[in-house]
Amino acid sequence: MKFSYDPRYNVGYIRFKNKKTDAESIKLSDELVIDLAPDGTVYGIELLNANDQMQRDDTGEFRVINEETGEETKFALKLKKSNSKSRRASTRPRRRSS
Repeated sequence: MKFSYDPRYNVGYIRFKNKKTDAESIKLSDELVIDLAPDGTVYGIELLNANDQMQRDDTGEFRVINEETGEETKFALKLKKSNSKSRRASTRPRRRSS
């Protein structure tokens, strides 16, 4: 699986599989498109207006969390020109609430 984000167009894409044939794009809403193979396999999900969709908690980050280990990786959604560290991912254990 691969997640890509293009801040120039504010589009995110979650790729589950590489496209082997033509895909049908199904628009579920103004902000969500799913790419399907003829056999129903999901190739990917496109997030239009991605910044707004992924910043629902207002942190400005995309977080990937391993639910088994609690490890969390964060990525900044907006490029900050003044701080070169903002483009790097950071990994740290996440506190779990019981």
